[in-house]
Amino acid sequence: MNKIFRVLSIAALVGVMGCGASKGLLHRGTKPLSLRMVESEIKRNPEAVSLDGIEPGMVKWNYTTGLELQAIMDAAEVYSRQDFWDYAARYYDTMVRPDGEILTYSKHKYNLDHVCPGRPLFRIYEKSGEPRYKMAMDTLYSQLKGQPRTKEGGYWHKKIYPNQMWLDGLYMAEPFHAEYINRFVRTRDAELSAQLQKQIADQFIIIAEHTYDPATGLYRHAWDSSHEMFWCDKTTGQSAHSWGRGLGWYAVALVETLEIMDEDFEGRDSMIQILRSIFDALPRYADPKSGMWYQVLDQPQREGNYVEATCSIMFIYAQMKGARLGYLPAEELEKGRANYEKFVECFMRENPDGTISMMQCCAVGGLGGKQMRDGSFEYYLSEPIIENDCKGVGPFIWASLEYERGK
Repeated sequence: MNKIFRVLSIAALVGVMGCGASKGLLHRGTKPLSLRMVESEIKRNPEAVSLDGIEPGMVKWNYTTGLELQAIMDAAEVYSRQDFWDYAARYYDTMVRPDGEILTYSKHKYNLDHVCPGRPLFRIYEKSGEPRYKMAMDTLYSQLKGQPRTKEGGYWHKKIYPNQMWLDGLYMAEPFHAEYINRFVRTRDAELSAQLQKQIADQFIIIAEHTYDPATGLYRHAWDSSHEMFWCDKTTGQSAHSWGRGLGWYAVALVETLEIMDEDFEGRDSMIQILRSIFDALPRYADPKSGMWYQVLDQPQREGNYVEATCSIMFIYAQMKGARLGYLPAEELEKGRANYEKFVECFMRENPDGTISMMQCCAVGGLGGKQMRDGSFEYYLSEPIIENDCKGVGPFIWASLEYERGK
């Protein structure tokens, strides 16, 4: 496998929880860390089809790949790196066939994860003008139009997970949804555009109402509107815990979707209020020593819990960008910058070959499925811990670009 996975035992985990592995990395050399991370990833994975541990010779329409490639394309544009752009574009040239078919994608699975990797297509289509990319975007948009919904109107996370909304799903669907409306609906039909933007806001509001935990001020990972799943509370339908990356996805989704949509759409104020509520609560759950956040967010310092990289960098990216765009109070920008510096000290490592790596990433997290994941504290701690997970690398590139704006 081209991606280096390191699954840490509990004993090894204890050894890295102290952080500080990258002492001085932020200030070592003159090359920005956003560029160093992209270059490192390309060195580890010479072709983007191999990102996220995809076996040689295999291809996969994959949300984690799409997430990282979106960030790499952003770095390409900021630093005028055509090689970064070409690296990302080759993946989409492979995955989208001349007739617009997306390899390994099935619309009728109604899987929100499969909408997410479509985001880079907007820019690729804009630059190339190739109709196949517009056809692929139309296919993903048609999935959202037909996506099964709860009785309250919220998208099911997947067809195989009926009646369930996960915080993750807001990131998977809504930034793409908003950008499609912005580019292809707004100029053609302003009234329809306004209606669709309200529907997007409703997705954020519905899941906020049904996952909010008043005891902690946080949002739990998921909600079953039928109250029937084995992992949910039979009164509220909520899962048992606030999972760090789940809330990280939600925070990033709020910021990125708000940025794309109109400044006066119905529901905008509610989305901003939700975002602010997240950052009002988060400081209470940070590790006092490192300033970073835990895998099981609502159980800080509980024995066995650990500070986790992907959720921490998602929060930091959303904090800096949300403040820059005015959705969060202005003082959150400097707090975010300070948190970014703490993150680098805690989670980043310089390797002997000059590449850099992100440590302590939760490999995966979910509920139900074949594994019968129950959302317990013990479940979240049972998932593998790896390095250089796409779900952390992409947000790290974005957070680095935000940080580098202020230098």
